[in-house]
Amino acid sequence: MVPDDIHDFFLGSAGVAGALIGLLFVAISVSAGRLAGDGAQVHRVRASAALTAFTNALAVSLFTLIPGHKIGVTAVAVGIGGITFVAASLLSLVRLRQVRWSTVRDALFLIGLAITFVIQVIQGADVIARPGDADAVNTIAILVVVCFLVGIARAWELMGGPSIGFAYEVAAMVRGHERDEAAEDPGEDEAPRPDLSG
Repeated sequence: MVPDDIHDFFLGSAGVAGALIGLLFVAISVSAGRLAGDGAQVHRVRASAALTAFTNALAVSLFTLIPGHKIGVTAVAVGIGGITFVAASLLSLVRLRQVRWSTVRDALFLIGLAITFVIQVIQGADVIARPGDADAVNTIAILVVVCFLVGIARAWELMGGPSIGFAYEVAAMVRGHERDEAAEDPGEDEAPRPDLSG
């Protein structure tokens, strides 16, 4: 049973999920060229990951609003579907030999999404076994927020949005500093030329 104090959260999250799915469809249509060009499989996985995360949040939120004990069954069902999606995505990257350093971040996002779904399945099973467990329902609500965050990050990368992170900026500064030093001392390794003017 869903506690009354969290009912409004699921009402709001259902609206947010619906809006984000609509925006994702727009993003996919704008990025259609990236889904068919070089590295298309990585972009397809990003698009599918965003859609899976948003759909998970939408399904859990909508079924929670229906009177009765539906949040546990829904959390388990869509969680298992999400785990299946993550496994298929990782297999597709391996099959197409897309696993390289540039896709490690995508793999980490997928693993994080899988962990989210596993926790959701566990909490959903707990709600099925003990319908009055408000803590499990609160955990599922937090996982809905996590799905929103993962979906937004995947959609941003699908669109080719700029990636500004602390590690990226530090690495860029180090590379820039090394280039500046190399430009200032171009002839350090050269032997001095003898003076033949005399």
